[in-house]
Amino acid sequence: MTDQTMKFEAETAQLLEIMIHSLYTEKEVFLRELISNASDALDKLRFASLTDKSLAGDGFEGRIHLLPDPAARTLTITDNGIGMTRDEVVANIGTIARSGTRDLLRDLEQTRAKDLPGELIGRFGVGFYSCLMVADRVTLTTRRAGETTATLWEYRGGTEYTLKEGERDNAGTTIVLHLKPADPDDGLPDFTNEWVLRRIVKKYSDFVRYPVVLPVTREEGEGDEKKKVVKDETLNSMKAIWRKKESEVTDEERSEFYKHVARDWADPLVSIHLQAEGRSEFQSLMFIPSNAPFDIYSQSFKRGLQLYVRNVLIMDHCEELLPEYLRFVKGVVDASDLPLNISRETLQNNRQLTAIRGALVKKILHELQKLKDKDEEKYLTFWQAFGAVLKEGLHAEPADKDRLVPLLLFASSNDKEKLTSLAQYRSRMKEGQEFIYYLSGESREVVEHSPHMEALRAKDYEVLFFIDPIDEFMVAGLDAFDGKELKSIGKGDVELAGEDEKKTLEERSLQFKDCLAALQKVLDEHVSEVRLSSRLTSSPACMVGSEGYLSPHIERLMKQSRLSMPPQKRVMELNPDHPVIVRIKERFDAGLSDEELGDTARLLHGQALLAESSPLPDPAGFARLVASLMK
Repeated sequence: MTDQTMKFEAETAQLLEIMIHSLYTEKEVFLRELISNASDALDKLRFASLTDKSLAGDGFEGRIHLLPDPAARTLTITDNGIGMTRDEVVANIGTIARSGTRDLLRDLEQTRAKDLPGELIGRFGVGFYSCLMVADRVTLTTRRAGETTATLWEYRGGTEYTLKEGERDNAGTTIVLHLKPADPDDGLPDFTNEWVLRRIVKKYSDFVRYPVVLPVTREEGEGDEKKKVVKDETLNSMKAIWRKKESEVTDEERSEFYKHVARDWADPLVSIHLQAEGRSEFQSLMFIPSNAPFDIYSQSFKRGLQLYVRNVLIMDHCEELLPEYLRFVKGVVDASDLPLNISRETLQNNRQLTAIRGALVKKILHELQKLKDKDEEKYLTFWQAFGAVLKEGLHAEPADKDRLVPLLLFASSNDKEKLTSLAQYRSRMKEGQEFIYYLSGESREVVEHSPHMEALRAKDYEVLFFIDPIDEFMVAGLDAFDGKELKSIGKGDVELAGEDEKKTLEERSLQFKDCLAALQKVLDEHVSEVRLSSRLTSSPACMVGSEGYLSPHIERLMKQSRLSMPPQKRVMELNPDHPVIVRIKERFDAGLSDEELGDTARLLHGQALLAESSPLPDPAGFARLVASLMK
């Protein structure tokens, strides 16, 4: 292997600069990150050795060693885990950039990094680089299990790192940190001090399932026979926290375990313990984060709980344990009845795993319902982070509908500040009201001022605002609630008029018949019908979709995503009492020219589209028509 000097990618170099100079108040967390990485490497080796026993050998014991050297001002962290090849070093250590990094850097440019929240390390998976908060030089030597050569990676500051052949007798990784001078006032205690290391490991990594070992020097004997002896001591308890009773686990232990398993910095919003006995025996400790991961809607988002079998990690992200709409849940499941060599293919058809999945889903939704009933403020925090994700379950997992529906919250015309549930809406329905009305759109402001709201507002009907993109698809799994059908006021007919009003509208439609047909002929490329409406009170026109079609907002989102969909023509409804429509009818009866009729139709159509924040088919042409009116 030739020596090689390589440059970090531009975004990686920027993140390094931030990592080194940002004002983290607890720089000691670097040790938690490195111990977590070592633990992951040991887990991967144990898992790989299930199918290739030569990688670990009989009687393999994973260990993580801390080796401080006060004289040299170094701290060495070494493990006998899976290790890395040279290419893996370049991929995992030489590149941090991930989806969303550009957005982060843009935000940091605005905040100047001094207001940087504490979740950077967990959020962007750059835990290894947290050591640069305490070290000005880092050397990493690693050898992949099954390989005969090792790789040495070294960073001395700046934007470059070096790669060369290293020396290591066995598989694993050794990291040597050349520590900055101790400065307790700046969050830099002496990381070569035994008691500092003990405290940090106990605080952050007591639950790690492999021994974290530190050589300690003690005096033994008495008098002339007194001598110094160096012994290895294990600093962590290695207790599987999920196997403890809930009452035996402290909030601090839960919080630190969550940060370890979720690679998050913030405390979890909710912790969920579950110990099941009977036909399927398993223990689980799950968490709902306080904030949504930046990539939760990305296809590359890694979901699933860690799956252990009798305390042995089998899978780091077991997607089969939870449905996709609960992908934000983090944690572990330790099953007693699954085989150690189970594969993902057999998992998919495993009856016991199906039973475990059902129990986990039931428990999570039960805890969310309890949170909603007892702590409204905390539940709103959850909903703002994950409500849109939870709604996916109504469409994707119909079997969970009865538990999901009571958890739903929506913006509503009833209250500008508070969200409402379907049960609360139902309790406020007017006597004789047939439907639960809703309107879809890109924001509350848009739907609240939509022309479709006019007649319902006049009759004091409450309307739910569906402003999450998923809401259009959610309705497919939620067509009714408590005997009342959900109905979009932006689609189809909305029967609000009484018999006398209907009769009057029919009569006026006959009077407008020729005018409507003429407008329809001009706009035939864009609309399926032009008709009079009873849903408008103050606007001249609005666009109405057909039942079963997506809203204009969702149609635009799909086009932006380059998803193909059939063209949709909607109905343009006119308010026969509006002065603009009355004047158009008078001018038509008096004999409008074809050019005037065309301009009038296009202006009316454009105004209806703008009222719902939809794009115009010909913005320049519409602008010319408006300018001509202003002469």
